[in-house]
Order: sequence, then structure tokens, then C-alpha cells
Amino acid sequence: EGNKAGIDFIVCDHHQPGEKLPEAFAVLDPKRPDCDYPFKELCGCGVGFKLLQGFCEKSEMPLEELYPYLDLVALAIGADIVPITDENRVMAYFGLKQINTAPRMGIKTLLKTAKTDKVLDVTDLVFIVAPRINAAGRIKSARKAVDLLISADEEKATGFSEAIEQDNLTRRSLDRNITVEALQMIESWPHAKTAKSTVVYDETWHKGVIGIVASRLIETYYRPTIVLTRSGDIAAGSARSVSGFDLYAALEECSDHLLQFGGHKYAAGMTIDPEKIEAFRQKFEEVVNRMIEPEHLVPEIKIDRKLDFENITPKLYRIISQMAPFGPGNMKPVFLTENVYDSGFSRAVGNDGTHLKLNLKQKGFNYVIDGIAFKMGHLEPLVKSGKPFDIVYTLEQNTWNGKTTLQLMVKDIRFKEE
Repeated sequence: EGNKAGIDFIVCDHHQPGEKLPEAFAVLDPKRPDCDYPFKELCGCGVGFKLLQGFCEKSEMPLEELYPYLDLVALAIGADIVPITDENRVMAYFGLKQINTAPRMGIKTLLKTAKTDKVLDVTDLVFIVAPRINAAGRIKSARKAVDLLISADEEKATGFSEAIEQDNLTRRSLDRNITVEALQMIESWPHAKTAKSTVVYDETWHKGVIGIVASRLIETYYRPTIVLTRSGDIAAGSARSVSGFDLYAALEECSDHLLQFGGHKYAAGMTIDPEKIEAFRQKFEEVVNRMIEPEHLVPEIKIDRKLDFENITPKLYRIISQMAPFGPGNMKPVFLTENVYDSGFSRAVGNDGTHLKLNLKQKGFNYVIDGIAFKMGHLEPLVKSGKPFDIVYTLEQNTWNGKTTLQLMVKDIRFKEE
């Protein structure tokens, strides 16, 4: 319609394109087979930023006018879980600098409403800012999030932030409840434990949170997962993969059963005729079973190197920090320390003792260091037994009462076998 009216459209995308491209004036997508742009992993907002950069250069406008918008690019890079390498790392670095030194009014009020006043990194964009921005579109209308991000008026921005905070609380409640329902559904299957994939469907589930639910299910059943719900006359779904498994390739083999699908190796969306869901479930299981390797079905933690406690120094942390911002493709270094034990002050903390606050020594060293192990509160008796164990962790800075110390973010604990 736009073409008929004489309007030129430029399409910006970062997904794998289909064989037929839209009939637009231009389709900017670094993943086009005929695109020779050297960096292929831009997020959608990054492609838009590069279009504006080209526009500035053609129009002889100073590029400095664009730089204040890098905060939005950094937010999109974090939210879309693209590799933080090459151009993405550069843009994320300067965008975070913008957010931490001169945040736009919308982000400033959003952080205030979320009661966050820390220096943000990419992880904070992913877990604090992005879920709130996304919640508006998932629960009601994304317009609220747009209005927030372009607002210069503090009172209006605060109003949008408070409404979005409510949407985020609703989103959390929905994704928790739907996850419980989906897990009950899976547990009722005779083949629940042996299946290589998960495909669940309920027409009452909220479309806005099914992608989050798919990720949650993988925490319990570590395998390629699809969550489907009703959307008008059809079913819409969100798919999430596990490390090393090409979800997009598996869906291509099942495309006969789908109306549409799109995405990439680790995440995808699709639509399907509700009557074909059972046939699709069987076909997807068959394809995954054939394509997946046994090691894909075991969550693994890649360890960068062994480290003794005596080598954990502020200087080491400063060197590691130079590699930031961290994220997919440039993860924080993961260390292994062997033969550690409780100093006597480790304890379960949080609601119902969910988490583990650690205070640890290593055999042969006098050094004592704090750590936190989320969702490992149940290991308190073993930790406090006095027996040595191994830990895998990343290093963080922790500021408490004005004092900054290094602490371990513990990813896993391995107890010695008797």
C-alpha cells in the first residue's frame, strides 16, 4: 500500500531473512547472503543506528548528534542477547557510559521506580531495565514504553515508570503461574523424563510471557522448548534452545507443520494451526532426537582457569574489568577454586533459606572471602559439615556501608566423594 502511495520504505532487520525479501526501497540486514557488511551480529536497533550513521554522513551532519542515543542501542543489545563483541561491544560500552553518567529522563525515572541506584552493567540492562520496558508491550501496549523513553518531562516520565512497574509485577505473576501449570503438564506425561524436547500448549496462557516461560522450563527440563498459546484462530509460540543446539535448523525441518516461523539459533517464534499441534510435537521430538548430541542435554559451565584465593586481588579485578562490558560472546571469566571450606560463618539466607551466603577459606591459605550462591540454600548442611569442596564462580565487587570488597558469585559447588 505504501509503495502505491509513493512512500519509500527502508526495512531494518537482524534476523535470518527468508528467500523472498519485502518489496521495499531497501532492506538493511547484515545477515542477507548478499550483504558484505563485516559485522553480522547487530541487534535490530543497531541496524537502525547504522542507518542513521549513514544518513548523518550523507547529509554532512556531525556524528556527535547521534551519540546520546547510544543508551538506547546499549539497552537493545542487552535485551536482545546478541554477542557483545566487535561493534556491539563498542556501542554497549559507550551506551552504558551514557546511562551511568547522563541517563535520559525515562531511564532515570524507571531506575528510581525500580529502586536501583547502582552503576549499571549489561547484566543490569538484561535483568532490571529490559524486563520493565518489555513488560509494557507484553501486558498492555508498548506505546507506554516508547512514551517513557522519549519523555523529557520528569512528572510524565515518573507516571509512565510507575504504570510500567505495575505491568512488570503483573508479568512476573503471570510467568510464575504459567510456569507452574506447564511443569504440572509436563510431569503428567509418561515420557516426561526421557523426551529430548518440550512442546506445551494451553489456549488460556498470556501470549506476552510465553518466551519467558520457555526459558523457565529449561531450568527444570534442560532441552529445546516451545510454549504455545491461542492467538485468535491460530496458536502462537515461543521457542528457546540449549547451548550448542541449532533450534532454527530443527524448525526448518518441521516447517510443513507451521504457518510461519522466524528467529535464530537459540530463540524463535512461530504460528501454527491448533489442530496440527500434536503432529508438530511428534515431528519436533523426532527431529530434535535425531539432531541433538547427548552433551547438549547437560548444562555445562565452561571454566576459564583455576585460581587460588591468595591470587584474588583488587589488581586482578581491575584487569578483568578492562574486558567489560561482558555478555554473550564475551562472558566474565569463570574460575575454579579447589578444597575450600566454611570458615564457620556461612548460612542460608532469603525467604525460606533459598540462597547461600558463604564465608570461605581455602586449605593451605589464611585468606577468607565472602560469596553468594543463589538458589543453593539447601546445600547449607553440606557446606557447614566442615568437609572441603570445590567452587566455580565469577568475581564481583560488593559495596556495603560505603566499604567495597570483592566477593564470589558462586555458580556451582561440587562436594568430594567419600
